[in-house]
Amino acid sequence: MSIYYRDEHVTLHHGDFREAIGNMTADAIVTDPPYGETSLDWDVWPTGWVESMTAIANSMWCFGSMRMFLDHAADFSGWKLSQDIVWEKHNGSGFATDRFKRVHEHALHWYRGDWAGVRHETPRVAGGSGTKSVRRNPPPTHTGKIGASAYVDDGLRLQRSVLRAQSVRGGIHPTEKPVGILEPLIAYACPPGGLVFDPFAGSGSTLAAAKNLGRRAIGYEIREEQCETTAKRLSQGVLPLAGLA
Repeated sequence: MSIYYRDEHVTLHHGDFREAIGNMTADAIVTDPPYGETSLDWDVWPTGWVESMTAIANSMWCFGSMRMFLDHAADFSGWKLSQDIVWEKHNGSGFATDRFKRVHEHALHWYRGDWAGVRHETPRVAGGSGTKSVRRNPPPTHTGKIGASAYVDDGLRLQRSVLRAQSVRGGIHPTEKPVGILEPLIAYACPPGGLVFDPFAGSGSTLAAAKNLGRRAIGYEIREEQCETTAKRLSQGVLPLAGLA
């Protein structure tokens, strides 16, 4: 177990998180685990990882395919599902000709305990004219102070559940997620200055997105060669490779 990169915001560890997390706690978990759907040597579902997350946080965003979540439904039995987000890619992958071309992935938000105790602040994005004014109550019919109130449209809307962002091409990990798809999830689940935990750090996109948003982040990566390239990426600073559309 070793630290491959550390700055004032993020820390990247080399090793299996299950052997080192101890009593660590975080505000939110944001991760992209191995789906276990290919023959690649690293693409193996880590037994018990979901259960181990219950000791760390009560809020978790987890990327995955519908097949992955169905195959491992029992692993999530200690969590409650709040919602699913769809990442729509600019282009998909896969070579099957007897199925629709797959151009999306899911990110599911899981939580434990009471919903009121879980941070859930949906980002607001530009989506209106900013000039709308709606009178909520009728005008007063007497000389008292009870009267009409007006709602002024600020031009912002709740972010939609389908997020569009370009896939990362030529990145440092075969399933690398763009920073732009991670930032809204982190903003939703982790307060400013809070701590994000990623047990499968991979390319370090979660760590980079957290840093961009003024959050702290800790990540673990079990493959040393991946740690080397990710640490180099983090040390150079990270520009978002693809924003939301």
